[in-house]
Amino acid sequence: MCGIVGFYSPRSESEDRIKSQITKMSDCLIHRGPDASGIWIEPNNGRLAFGHRRLSIIDLTATGAQPMTSHSGRYIITYNGEIYNARDVLDLMRKDGYNDTMRGTSDTEILLEAVEYYGVSEAVGMCKGMFAFAVYDTEDKTLTLARDRIGEKPLYYGEIGGSFVFASELSAIRVFEGFEAELNYDIISDYLKHGYIPAPHTIYANCCKLEPGTILEVKYGLNNQLVYNASVYWDIMDVARRGQENMFTGSAEEAAEVLEELLKSSIKQQMISDVPLGAFLSAGIDSSTIVSLMQSVSNDPVRTFTIGFEEEAYNEADAASAIAASLGTRHTELYATRQDALDVIPGLAGMFGEPFADTSQIPTYLVSSLTREHVTVALSGDGGDELFAGYRDHAGVYNIYKKIRGIPYPLRTIGSALMRSVPGDGERSRRIRAHGMLLGASGPADLYRRTYETWPGLYGLLGEAVLEKRDPSVTGQTCAYDTMDCGFLGDDVIHTAMLMNMKMYHPDDILCKVDRTAMAVSLETRIPLLDRDVVEFAWTLPLKYLRDDREGKLILRSILYKYVDRELMDRPKHGFSVPVAEWLREGGLREWASDLFNQNSINQAGILNGENASKLWNDYVSGGIWRPQIWNVLMLNSWLSETANA
Repeated sequence: MCGIVGFYSPRSESEDRIKSQITKMSDCLIHRGPDASGIWIEPNNGRLAFGHRRLSIIDLTATGAQPMTSHSGRYIITYNGEIYNARDVLDLMRKDGYNDTMRGTSDTEILLEAVEYYGVSEAVGMCKGMFAFAVYDTEDKTLTLARDRIGEKPLYYGEIGGSFVFASELSAIRVFEGFEAELNYDIISDYLKHGYIPAPHTIYANCCKLEPGTILEVKYGLNNQLVYNASVYWDIMDVARRGQENMFTGSAEEAAEVLEELLKSSIKQQMISDVPLGAFLSAGIDSSTIVSLMQSVSNDPVRTFTIGFEEEAYNEADAASAIAASLGTRHTELYATRQDALDVIPGLAGMFGEPFADTSQIPTYLVSSLTREHVTVALSGDGGDELFAGYRDHAGVYNIYKKIRGIPYPLRTIGSALMRSVPGDGERSRRIRAHGMLLGASGPADLYRRTYETWPGLYGLLGEAVLEKRDPSVTGQTCAYDTMDCGFLGDDVIHTAMLMNMKMYHPDDILCKVDRTAMAVSLETRIPLLDRDVVEFAWTLPLKYLRDDREGKLILRSILYKYVDRELMDRPKHGFSVPVAEWLREGGLREWASDLFNQNSINQAGILNGENASKLWNDYVSGGIWRPQIWNVLMLNSWLSETANA
């Protein structure tokens, strides 16, 4: 796990100036790679520079150092991630006639040699893993960026003063000379809606996220104008479509056997490490399944880590401890307090580089910090809800759609308009308007999308600066939820919701959260459920193998119950969250929040409407009306405050 940076300029500059610039960028990512650093500058007054921060995991020697040059000298790479099947890729290359010139054992070198031997597109198609990298062809002067299939590893890019700049985190792009921190005003409403900024957008007008499964070629053309060529080598939409067209025809028991073997294979590959390794254990189905299978393929007790809370409604530490004892792992737990959260929250804005408001970022950071005290790599159970229909809102949307789909759509639109026009500020009026919005959904995808937009006051939070500079005909910028064509799923509401989660929420929220919080403490996280073969198999499974009327993840449960007594798992799932709403009403967190909801300060910034934002906060403090936008506003204002002082 590492941090990568680089830039490609239209004109050459002095080597000293280039070195100073690339070093400054690289230094912003020390937390991603505290073990070593390196830079590469194109010789002979070249225009390209790479930087790298290394967290040593595989091949701890100098032969794994980056930026790395291919054996021929033609290609240079700066790379972040792990290729889990790297040895298999090397074996395939040898069978294809590759003249072995390997100097070390790192997956970086195997990836680089595969790029030289096959080309970038074919090479990444062979690789199973998490990665974001940049490779430069010194002969045809082409810079190529690539990101893994699901979006585990981040990669940002943009144009600054004619230069193409990229990095693992926005903080490194911000320090590039000439960077202008112009906000992307059109994305503010989407951030307030979701609590994160959907790809390819960022909070800055001149920066983008490279989307998962994408390769981007960059080259200077006539008059030194940048020419872009993007291609998608893997898309979850295509995977879902192929899977649904080629459904698994065996029994539920046979499906579970196939999935168990795929997971064991994934876990074996992801447990390869030259440094200490462990796993998160939250007492949920996903992490318990991963730990169970880890222990089944390991000769030694697996190291497991969990976090607990004093508030019983949020505490799963006791349950996790019981599961760990049953499996025989070496278990460590930490209890977090309100003060722990208070200590973490001020640093969140800088940790993510742009506004990000998933409250589970707090416990994820705390458990990552605890884990890093003992190991350098941790396996995680993320992905189970998205792949195996585990979210409660999957069933909720299904139940809503059952009620409305029998009403002809033209009648629904009329009823929706009438209900949304009901006046009044009371809770009953607000509820009618919210139900009216859902009633007007054109289909499952539209209905799921609208569940994020049921609060009519959302757009009233936008401030003067945003309203002046954004397109008034647009409620946000185009994102994955707006462009997805889920028609091939018909009225299958649950698969539609799963696909929408995998396309946007999972990479832009869940995986972003895991990467930033773990890398903030220099911990590598690996996610076996996101193995390519596991994901592709999951989309061939009939819905009845995933969910019934009572619970989801049926197939994972059937695997887990072979290793853990069902009685240990049959209890309400809290979710990996913290009692932020309760904490904000008292003590230091209330003071912190009240300062950020100061109406005058908000109006001065112009991003939000101070009166409406303050009412949102006051409705909660005085009336107990909690809305997710409270945390979204807090994280936005905290980020604005930090960047203003940076």
